[in-house]
Amino acid sequence: MVESTAEKTEKKVNVKDMTVIALVTAVICIIAPFSIPIAISPIPITLALFALFLAGIILGKWKGVVCTVIYLLLGMVGLPVFNGFSGGVQKLVGPTGGYLIGYLFLVFFTGLFVEKFPNKIPMYFVGGIIGIIVCYAFGTAWFMFAYTRSTGPVGLMAVLGWCVFPFIIPDLIKIALAYVLSGKVRKYAR
Repeated sequence: MVESTAEKTEKKVNVKDMTVIALVTAVICIIAPFSIPIAISPIPITLALFALFLAGIILGKWKGVVCTVIYLLLGMVGLPVFNGFSGGVQKLVGPTGGYLIGYLFLVFFTGLFVEKFPNKIPMYFVGGIIGIIVCYAFGTAWFMFAYTRSTGPVGLMAVLGWCVFPFIIPDLIKIALAYVLSGKVRKYAR
């Protein structure tokens, strides 16, 4: 008996997958708003990246991206799930919106390396680091564009000093903590 494409697709996304995606999305929405403002940057240190690393590790690349899209959509409609318990479309089109969109790449690369290199923990870190580099690049480019439009030209080194350099060590710690915590969570999710 030949199965239709719709039947094959239905098998790929089942109730268990939807439940795990919903639970991980809820965890992101609960953890992500917590942030600590820092004096040298318009961007606070947030727990969003920690939650998103967990999503990529637990769900893999595509389910993690779906989870992240749902999180971003919830924030866009005004739920207070972004840093500082904020929400709304203005967060995505504002100067830091590029980092929010960059979350998609972060989760994708984290999940990709978890799937491609099962049980090779050092490669998980490589995926997380590649994901954060792409997130930084996308977010920094958008920040420069938005800042230049609203305030005037700004140099790359100044933006890196505001938006990237203060976050490298905290983000590496978040990657490490996410991998440590995810070991048992990933087993239960499967």
